[in-house]
Amino acid sequence: MTVSPELRTVPTIGAPRQASPDLLRSVFRRHAAGVAVITAHGERPVGFTATSLNSVAAEPPLISFGVGTGSSSWPVVSETEFIGVHILGEHQQELAATFARSGADRFGEGTRWSVGPEGVPVLDGVLAWLVCRVVARVPAGDHRIVIAQAVAGDPDGAGRPLLYHHGRFNALRD
Repeated sequence: MTVSPELRTVPTIGAPRQASPDLLRSVFRRHAAGVAVITAHGERPVGFTATSLNSVAAEPPLISFGVGTGSSSWPVVSETEFIGVHILGEHQQELAATFARSGADRFGEGTRWSVGPEGVPVLDGVLAWLVCRVVARVPAGDHRIVIAQAVAGDPDGAGRPLLYHHGRFNALRD
């Protein structure tokens, strides 16, 4: 078999940089991710915007997400048995921004929600949601990877997904 000359060339890549938090952030700004809000209830409801949501297994139905141990939600998430996972639609950019903003009144007047299964705050108008039982909190640097098993949910919200890319919330293009 003969290899054509154009296949023998190595593509040009940029000069490698030393690994650092800035490098990691710069690389992942290029990675488009779905936007979710994670909620929990302690003395009061808490929540945060997450782009680290993953499906882990179908049997049993497991998900994972990362949460910073310095976040205002971590004290509740570190102890709660149940969390809510909400997949946001492109119409919910402001909701995503509210739950991402430090010091915001996330469950204030502008947020529509109700108490769902297991007492978990469930946001209105999302594309889909799950209530999950936390099964593990795995240390990972200044974060924890939370693994949780779905116990209830609703996949039937209307709309298209909200994405996060290059530091901004975006919608899919047709």
